[in-house]
Amino acid sequence: MASARAVYGDALDHFFGVLAPVPADRIVALADTGTVDLGGGRRLDSYYSPGHAKHHVGLLDSATGDLYTGDAAGVYIPDTGDLRPATPPPDFDLEVALATVRRFAALQPTRLLFSHYGPVAEVAQTLDRSAEEIRVWVEETRRARAAGLDLDHAVAMVVERTKSRYAAFSPEADPALAVKFDRISGSASNVSGIMYWLDKTEAQDPAS
Repeated sequence: MASARAVYGDALDHFFGVLAPVPADRIVALADTGTVDLGGGRRLDSYYSPGHAKHHVGLLDSATGDLYTGDAAGVYIPDTGDLRPATPPPDFDLEVALATVRRFAALQPTRLLFSHYGPVAEVAQTLDRSAEEIRVWVEETRRARAAGLDLDHAVAMVVERTKSRYAAFSPEADPALAVKFDRISGSASNVSGIMYWLDKTEAQDPAS
């Protein structure tokens, strides 16, 4: 909740509310993989999938082959087919995030069920796009950081260089789509998460 509030501020209460603690005796800890028995021979197989966030898991439905991706594969807008990364602070890590996308692909799911907003049947192409978008945002943020820009200017630079990748931001699109897209996969949040990771991993590298 503290991490979420750092991203959303007071808007967290409006968007999501406050999570109440689960009683400890109801918690079942899962390792790298795990299973949630739904009864009737149906289960959700859990796969640890950090990179977007260290607590993240993907869930594969044994009955349908559908994979619940959460935000690890990004944010999908069905109206336009756009896919944009979700790289908020403090847990984003490029290589771990890409490894998660590869893990999702190796599971060969029937569909991807994005929290925002699936389902998507073009699994391989969509996961390829997910990895590509993560790399593009990291590349552009790294350029802004190398130029010595502060966060606000870095966000403006990255937004300008990436907006042509998304039909939701085209002049012909419904403006409400762009608002929805940026609310769920916020430019400032994405760049801030990447900057935080770069500061941790490249601060001691003179070439960074």
